[in-house]
Parts: sequence; structure tokens; C-alpha cells
Amino acid sequence: MLVSWKWLSRYVDLTLSHDELVDRLSLSGLNHEGSETIDGDVVIDLEVTSNRGDCLGHIGVAREIAALTDQKLKIPTVEFQEAGDSVDKTLSVDNQMTDACPRYTARVIRGVKVGESPQWLQESLKAVGIGVVNNVVDITNYVMMECGQPLHAFDFAKVGGKQIVVRSGKDKEQLEAIDHRNYDVNESTCVIADQSEALAIGGVMGGASSEVNEGTTDIILEAADFVPLSVRRTARRLKLHSPSSFRFERRVDPKGIDWASRRACQLITEIAGGKVAPGVIDTASDIPERESILLRPKRVTALLGMEIETAELDRILKLLGCEVSAFADGLQCVPPTWRHDLTREVDLIEEVARIHGYDKIPEDAPIPVAPSSKRRFDTAMERIRGVLTAAGISEAMTPSVVTEKLDQMLSPWTDRPALQTRTSMLEGARTLRRSLIPSLLQSRAANWASASLLADLFEIAHVYLPAPSDSDDALLPDETYHVGLIGGEDFFAMKGIIETLCDRLGIVLELGVNPVSRDGFAKGGAVELLLRDHAGKESIVLGFLGFVDDKLVKQFKLTGRVVAAELSAGVLVDQSRLVPQQQAVSAFPSIQRDLNLVLPESVRWNDLAALVQKAAQERLADLTYRETYRNEKVDGPDKKRVLFSMELQSQTETLSGSDADAIINELVASCEKQLDAVLLR
Repeated sequence: MLVSWKWLSRYVDLTLSHDELVDRLSLSGLNHEGSETIDGDVVIDLEVTSNRGDCLGHIGVAREIAALTDQKLKIPTVEFQEAGDSVDKTLSVDNQMTDACPRYTARVIRGVKVGESPQWLQESLKAVGIGVVNNVVDITNYVMMECGQPLHAFDFAKVGGKQIVVRSGKDKEQLEAIDHRNYDVNESTCVIADQSEALAIGGVMGGASSEVNEGTTDIILEAADFVPLSVRRTARRLKLHSPSSFRFERRVDPKGIDWASRRACQLITEIAGGKVAPGVIDTASDIPERESILLRPKRVTALLGMEIETAELDRILKLLGCEVSAFADGLQCVPPTWRHDLTREVDLIEEVARIHGYDKIPEDAPIPVAPSSKRRFDTAMERIRGVLTAAGISEAMTPSVVTEKLDQMLSPWTDRPALQTRTSMLEGARTLRRSLIPSLLQSRAANWASASLLADLFEIAHVYLPAPSDSDDALLPDETYHVGLIGGEDFFAMKGIIETLCDRLGIVLELGVNPVSRDGFAKGGAVELLLRDHAGKESIVLGFLGFVDDKLVKQFKLTGRVVAAELSAGVLVDQSRLVPQQQAVSAFPSIQRDLNLVLPESVRWNDLAALVQKAAQERLADLTYRETYRNEKVDGPDKKRVLFSMELQSQTETLSGSDADAIINELVASCEKQLDAVLLR
């Protein structure tokens, strides 16, 4: 932000030297980037942070100086005469896009004489790097640099139907801006139009078709409030940034909109002549009041490490424009409308520290601190990241809002329709995702397309599962953390990574699977992951694992098959035991036995392992799967041999061979009865 010394002196008495002033401003948060002398005027370059949009005008900077030096701020008095027909008889405004432009105001000035600006106006604009055009345009720029509120003037004769329409852009609609370049607008673009065509890009730049020139006699003066996100998205998409978009992206003072409009009317009638039509068209004249904030002197002392008297707190806050009332517990403060960043008590304490002086805070101030520790969730997430990165999987970060087409590709958790945002966060993206897998699949495809890299990826992020329609909170999604994984062709390698993850988190429940059918997964290639106790009574859904449908793989132009998994981070955290637990080591020797069973093809390892656990109970020290062998000629059709090892051990006594045989016999009998198994001897 370039600030003119001469311009500043119109609003506040500059009692400090240049060096003293820039030092005070730097210490208060407006960093001094440099200074330059232009035509006898000192121009100061200040770095204004994104939360201080109020300092993007000379009055805002002057207000800071007045507070720092205890000076009185001199705001120009606005006075002008109105004559002729009222503005609502001359012009109409239809605001159809209140989500991007919540407030639009318009005034009409007739009989202006467009020409060269006076010398003082030209010098003021040139000093801060603004080009000179003509007196009307120069005045709108002057007022913007004065108070931070962008304005725009339309040639009234070039506005079709004598109507201003604030609407979204149309498909394949183009607009020639005042920089004489054509820009494509779309439905997400807020445009200012007449009855037939777009005249300006809302909050960014005016159009060439209605710009003010030497032939203009009547003008429409626009002063509006455009939503920062809408302006930022439009400016980035069009690669069109302007002083106006810079200010709207950082928010403007809602109460300053009308002041800026009246100030421009005053200067235009004084310099360019003309008469202002009585009244103003304002689509949202009611401005919500700011909520009050309680400032407690004890809290100021606790955070700053020094005591500041209540009277001094009252003085500083009033200098900054706050409405202050004394209460038993402290000061009740209503922040001014131009300070959007003041919403909490700690914000007011920061303001007190800035104006009182950071240099006055004692270096040895005893500030009470409390020991802190990581949340259980954070510790678990660190461990999860460690396991997955050690497995060679890279972490990804993808947007939570996706296109509807992408979201519908795969949603294993729910088949209820996804929730939609009112406005697109990204182009075409309005859907709150129900799964991480589609986004990871898209990222894997992007890596393959750009670098021929088959990237194995994981992501820990939110998904938004819609609540049942009969729920009291049906409009609110169930926002939960999930762990998404996507990798190459090896299903069992991915399952092994998940088993390792559960083991490293100290989860005592066993990981089991249950075949399921889900759209987006290959037919017969997906399982539901369950956490079960050894008795098989408790079962918790952990997530899903499976092969991605070949149609999706081909749609993303990937090679080979793709395995994907998604786990509930909440379940992982709830079931984890993050503090290592002491386990007694048996002092008695163990016995190892190998068993080879002929089983039906349909029997799963989990079912067999459950029977082993039930037969051996606490004496089972370890169970290890060895291999599966198939020989149809010897064992018959739909049969397989499963070889596994058992380690038996007691915590209280030495197991004898007969004890081990009894356990094995019980196990074999259970397998024969329940699994139709035959023991090979």
C-alpha cells in the first residue's frame, strides 16, 4: 500500500518525523517496505496484512497514526446538493446474485462535464501509482485510495433499459474490460449488466462498453459490497487482478459504502459539475450490528505480563473506533464496522499491545504456562503416518469438495446422496465427498499421466456422510476422519499393511473380513474389514478393502489393477493402545505343532483361526499360516490343503505332550464337525 505524506496530512497532524513515524507503524503491524520522494512528496510503501483491509486507504492509515500519536482524526465533511427527479424514478437495480453481492448501491449524477482533473488530484493519484484518466474516473480512484472502498462510474446513456442487473454470467458470454481485453465469464462470475449485456465484472473491473469518456454527460455511480471468495475466485480464474479486487478480497467497511458514494458525489459536483438525483438505490440498507466483546483487565495482565490501567484500555480502544462501556468484570466493547478482524477478547488485547507498545512489555514478565501434551488422536495419526510411509506409500492432500461425478464413482460407506455446497469451492465442485478413494484414484491417474509414475498414496482427511432423512440433523453430515489408501495389484500386500497398522496401534482385536458388494469395487473383489474379539462375539466395522472396478481403472487410463482401502480413523483411535503394555513372559517351555488340513474351498482362514483360538484358548501363544496347496486329483474338486503352525504354552505350568495332544484332538474334532475338514497325518 503506497501512502502519500501530503495526502495523510489532510486527515491527521503528522507530529513525528518520517523515520519515527515508519518505526511506530512497523512496530504496530504496518511494516515499512521503503520510502520514495516523488515531486516533493514522500511516498511510503507499507505492507498491509490480509486481515487489515481497513488500512488499504489513507484514512485507515491515518486512523492508525492518530491512535499511535494520540491525535484527532479529521474525516472530511461530505456535503452536496441534490436536484431533479429522484433516483428511483430514473434508474432501477435488480440484484439477482446476493450470495456474491450482498449489497449494491447506485446514485445518478446528471450534467457532468468530463475533462482533465485538477492538478492536486492528478498529483495525489500519480504519487501512489494510479494513472490519470479523466476527472470522473480519477475521483472514483481518489475516493478508493482515500477510504479503501472501490467505486465505479457507468455512462448512463450506455446502460440499456435504464436498469442495472447484478447477475451471474451466462454460458459463452464475453466482456471487453476497460483494459480492452476480452474475458470469458461463466455462471460462477458475478457481472453487472443492463437488460441486454454485461457491463462490468463485479468487484474486479468495469467494461469498455459503458466507460466514461469526454462525451459522457450523465453517470451512474456504483458503490457495492462483493463477497471476498467470489471476487478472489473470479480474479484468479480470469487472471485479472485490480486495486478493486485486492480490496474486496480483504473485505470493505459495510458502513463506509454509503460514505464513499456520497464523497464521490461531492467531489464530482465540485470538479466536474452536474446535479445529483435525490436519494440512493440501496439493495440492503440494513447493516447487522457488531456483537460486543468483554475485555477483562486481569486477562490483559495474564497475556501481556504487565498491568495496564482500565482508563488506558478505555482510551486505546476508543482511539481505534470501539464503543466502550464499563462493566463490573471489565470493559464491554463493540468493534467498529471497518475492523472485521476483531471478534474475540484476545484480538482486543493484541490491539492494546500494539498501540500501548510492544517495546513496553517487560522481558522478564512472569507469564503462567501449563504443561501440554499431544492429543490421543494426534499421537495415533503420527503412528499411522509412520507405518504407511515406511511401507513406501506417499501422503496426498486432496480437496474435500469434489465434483458430483467423481463422488459417485465409489462410496462404500453410504448410498445416501452427498450434500452440496451453495457455491462451488472449485470450478464445478460442489459435492462434499463421501469417500477418499475417488480423490486418491484421481491423484494416482494424474501422477501416471504426468510422470508415468504408479503412485501408491494415502490420505488422512474428513469425509462427510449424509445423515438419514428422518434424523433431527438431516441437513448436517457426519463429519469423520478416514484413512484412505490406494496401491498396486497386490490385494494381500495391502491387507498386510493394514494388519501391521493395527498391530503398531496396539489393537488387541483381530482383523477379519466379510465379502461385500459395493459399486465402484470389482465384482467379488471387495471385503468389509472387521475388528473381532477372539470369541467372535464383538465385531466393529473398520473399513473396506478391494480391487477397484476395471471400468474405473480404464476411465482414468491406468495400467494394471488397482487396490483401494478406506479405514475409519475414529475406530482406529478408539481401539488403539498407544502406551506400551507390560506382558508377562512365560517361564515354561512351549510346544509347536504343525497341522495340515484338507478343507472345502469355501472355508476362509479367519474361520479356521477362530476355531484354533477357541480350542486352545489362553494356551495358544502363536498361530502362523504357512501355505495353501491344491491337488484336485488327490483331494477331489473344490478342496484345498491348508498348512499352519501352532505354538502352545502355559503361564503356570509345563505343558506335557499329552496336554498338547488333547488340545490338538479337540481342535481336529471341531474342524471335522464345523468345517468338514480332514487331518492329513
